[in-house]
Amino acid sequence: MNRLPLPGEAPGTTPVPGFLRRLGCRPLRFTTLLLAAMVLLPLLIVMAGWLQVEAEIWQHLSETVLPELVHNTVVLLLGVGAGVFVLGTSLAWLVTAYEFPGRKWLEWLLMLPLAMPAYVLAFVLISLLDFAGPVQGALHVLTADLSWFPQIRSPGGVIIVMSLALYPYVYLLARSAFLSQGRNALEAGRVLGLGPVASFLRVALPMARPAVVAGVALALMETLADFGAVSVFNYDTFTTAIYKAWYGLFSLPAAAQIASILLLFVALALFAERSARGKARYETGRSRPAQRKQLMGRRAWLAAGFCWLVLIPAFLAPSAQLLVWVVETVHVELDAKYLSLLENTLLFGAIAAALTLLASLILVLTLRQRDEPVTRTAVRIATLGYALPGSVLAVGSMIAFVAIDRRVSDWVLQLTGEQIGLLLSGSAFALIFTYVVRFLAVAHGAVDSAFERVRPSYSEAARGLGARDFEIVRRVILPLLRPGMVTALLLVLVEVMKEMPATLLLRPFGGDTLAVRIYELTSEGEWERAALPSLTLVLAGLLPVLLLVRRTTRDPQ
Repeated sequence: MNRLPLPGEAPGTTPVPGFLRRLGCRPLRFTTLLLAAMVLLPLLIVMAGWLQVEAEIWQHLSETVLPELVHNTVVLLLGVGAGVFVLGTSLAWLVTAYEFPGRKWLEWLLMLPLAMPAYVLAFVLISLLDFAGPVQGALHVLTADLSWFPQIRSPGGVIIVMSLALYPYVYLLARSAFLSQGRNALEAGRVLGLGPVASFLRVALPMARPAVVAGVALALMETLADFGAVSVFNYDTFTTAIYKAWYGLFSLPAAAQIASILLLFVALALFAERSARGKARYETGRSRPAQRKQLMGRRAWLAAGFCWLVLIPAFLAPSAQLLVWVVETVHVELDAKYLSLLENTLLFGAIAAALTLLASLILVLTLRQRDEPVTRTAVRIATLGYALPGSVLAVGSMIAFVAIDRRVSDWVLQLTGEQIGLLLSGSAFALIFTYVVRFLAVAHGAVDSAFERVRPSYSEAARGLGARDFEIVRRVILPLLRPGMVTALLLVLVEVMKEMPATLLLRPFGGDTLAVRIYELTSEGEWERAALPSLTLVLAGLLPVLLLVRRTTRDPQ
C-alpha cells in the first residue's frame, strides 16, 4: 500500500524517511538558500562591474577588441552548433537504426571523445595537421603542391576541433531518444510511403528534438566556457579577453565587464534552448524496440567508414600521438615537479568533490522535506553554476574576496595597528569556492538519482526489526546512496582536474595543476612536453566515460 505524501511533499517525489525528517527543515533550508546565494554572488558582482567603468581601458577595448570578440564568438557558436548537430545526430541514427560491420564496438567507442579535453585535442591535431606535421609530410611524398590542403590554424580549424570534442553530448542524448522511439512511429511512416531518409527527417528527428536541442545547448555552453582550445589557436573570444584584461591590463573591473558580456551570450543560448524545445513533449508509449536494418555491401562499409572517420581524429589518433610523446619524454618529464602538479590537482579535486557532495546532499534532502516554490527556486539557482563559464565565476569570486580581504585588513589595522596579508583572495579558498559553485550541479544530478532508490518502506522495515536510526543510516541508507555518491565524487574530481580558466586565474602561489602546466607548455609550443600531463587527464577522464558506457550501452532489444 502506497503511503500518502506528507505535508510539504510533492506527490511525485520520493519521500524522506522519518528519522531524516527529524533532522529539522530549517537548518537545511537555510543552507540551501546560502548555496543559492553563493552562486548568485559572483554573478551579481560581475554585473555590478559596470558601476566602475574605466573609461580609457573600455574605450580601447570597444574600439579595437570588442567587434572581433563578438564576431569570433558568433562564428564559433554557429559553426560548433552545426557541427555537433550533424555529427551527433547522424552517428546516433546510424548505430541505432542500422546494422553494419563493427557497430557494436562503435556504439560505445564513439563516446570516448568525452574523455579528451578540447584543449588537448587542439594542440595534438595542430601538431599532426600543421605544415610541419606528419600528415602533410607524408603527402609531400606524393605531391609537391599542397595548396589544396586546408589550414588547421584557422577559424574552420577551431570549429572542427571543438565539434569533434563536443559532439558526444548530442550523440548520447540523441541515441537515447532514438532507442526509446520503438517501431510503431517508424512503421507508420513507412506505411505512408516514407523512405529511410524521409522517415529520419520527418519522424525520428522531430520526435528526438528535445534531446537533440539539449545536447546542442550543452555543447554551446562548453564552447562559450572554453579557454584552452581557443588560446591554442590564438582565436580570441571573451574567455581569452577576460584573461588578457586581468593579467595584461591588470584591471579586474575591465575583466568583469567583459565577463558580463559573456554572460549575455550564455543567457541568450539558454533562452534559445528553452524556446527551441518549448513545451514539446513526445510520448513514445510502450512500443516494441525498433529492428535495425541490415546494411549490405558498399552502404555497410560507408556507414562504418563514416564512424571511424570521426572517431580516429577525435580520440584514437590524438591518444596514440600522446602515447608516443610520453614514451619519448617520460624519462625527463616524470620528475618531482610533475608529481607536485599531480598532487595539487588531486588535492584540489578531492576537496572540491567532498564539499560538492555534501552540498548536493543538503539540496536533495531540503527539496524532499519541503517542496515549495522558494526551495525549488533556490535549488535551481544553486545548480546553475555548470552553465556558467569558469572565467566568469573566477572574476566574480576574486572581486568579492578582494573586497572582503580589504574590509578585514582595515578592521585588523584599526584594532591592532598591524597589517595582514590576503586571507581569501590569495589562498586556495577562492579557487575551491569557484569549483564548488561551478560543479555543484554535476554532483547534485548523481545524488538526486541515487536518492530515488531510498524508499520509506526500507527504513520502516529496518525499524520493525529493531534497528536504531544510526544503524538504518549505516546499513540501509548509505549502501543505497553509495553508488550515486561515488559517481558524484568521481565526476567532480575529473571535472576539477580538467578545469583550466578558473584554475589559471585563481590558483594560489605554488598551486599549479596539470591543466595549468599544459597551458604553459602549449603556449610555448612545447607539444611533446605537454603530453604526460595531457595523457594523465585523458586517462582520468576515461573513468566516468566508462561508467557512462556501462549504463548507456545496454541494448533494449
